[in-house]
Amino acid sequence: MKQSFLIIFFAIFFIGIAGCSDEHVISTDEGHMIDSQSKPEVDEDTGMIKYEDEEGRENQVPVDDVKEIKER
Repeated sequence: MKQSFLIIFFAIFFIGIAGCSDEHVISTDEGHMIDSQSKPEVDEDTGMIKYEDEEGRENQVPVDDVKEIKER
């Protein structure tokens, strides 16, 4: 029983870690930190970076305003 519990616990733990690996932080030249739930994508036609925020809404920020994008 105890062994089954540990196996289930670690399985849920590792699935949770894997599910969070797609989060990114976008830092702007002005010092703002933007959390993104998905990997930001660059739209070459518009010069904007598209990302999905914590509430699932799609947003855009100009490429020229972005200093760095890091995976969390």
